[in-house]
Amino acid sequence: MNRVLEDKIALVTGGGQGLGEAISYRLAHEGCHVIVADLNEQAALDTAAAILENEAESGRKALGMKVDVTDEQQVSDMVDRIVREFGRLDVLVSNAGVLIAEAIEDFPVEKWRLVVDVNLTGYFLSAKHAARVMKPQKSGAIIQINSKSGKKGSFKNSAYAASKFGGIGLTQSIALELAEDHVRVNAICPGNLLDSPLWVNSLYKQYAKKWNITEEEVRQRYIDQVPMKRGCTYEDVTNVVVFLASEQSGYMTGQAINVTGGQEMR
Repeated sequence: MNRVLEDKIALVTGGGQGLGEAISYRLAHEGCHVIVADLNEQAALDTAAAILENEAESGRKALGMKVDVTDEQQVSDMVDRIVREFGRLDVLVSNAGVLIAEAIEDFPVEKWRLVVDVNLTGYFLSAKHAARVMKPQKSGAIIQINSKSGKKGSFKNSAYAASKFGGIGLTQSIALELAEDHVRVNAICPGNLLDSPLWVNSLYKQYAKKWNITEEEVRQRYIDQVPMKRGCTYEDVTNVVVFLASEQSGYMTGQAINVTGGQEMR
């Protein structure tokens, strides 16, 4: 089968769980050899093992490893290992991220710094070390998983929104810097992933208690905010990841693409 990303080498940070896991699987399905990097080493190894099992007939390779994206030495060592074992790096999906929500007057500075360090500095370090490989290749795609909170402020979620606004500025700046080297840099801004483990296992319960309504009413409240009347899905996001990783988007760089069902249009 001729797939749009046949034999590309792709790195997914935060790739062992949730959306990152879905991205890792989809890239493998589209023909990539996938490096799954995650702070949770077992999750990274399990995802890589599942790729090897599911894609055995197609000859896809997968590697799982523990990486803290805020530690430059670890990020540098990870990219060096990828080049040693795979020979090149074609796609970086910077997905690793954290969300901590607090009222501004109560926000502990150490939690603020953690959010910014993972979401923004982690993206910078991953892109920095991917770029040093992609520039000499004269090819590559860097994709940041951003958020609709990178386009519009988020209530009692200042650190996350600040880190995501910063991520779009970083995306545009790196895109300008790498354009002549044929390395494209874009971001994806998903809406609320209402069927994800984060929502199902945590957020619905928190908001139901906070607002004294049922979990189903919480879900409906968020759906009602979306013109297309449904939440964002992993497939919605991975469709755009594949597009941005492929030559189908060969004339696009510096973009932050909304995947929000019309909830965000800027």
